[in-house]
Amino acid sequence: MSLAERLAFCRQAFRRIIGAPDYEVYLARHRRIHPEIPPMSEKEFFRFAIERRYSKAGPRCC
Repeated sequence: MSLAERLAFCRQAFRRIIGAPDYEVYLARHRRIHPEIPPMSEKEFFRFAIERRYSKAGPRCC
């Protein structure tokens, strides 16, 4: 495993731990499931992920 691959793995693991969205994972899944539809840009993806995460109704502690 190269240094670049190790860093990518660590980055992905860290994002999973803190619950941050991963654009590269989204792109891979999107290409596999919806190859005919253009994917969201990285900026659109993060905006969508943040809105989805914080717009959930229900009890919250903060």
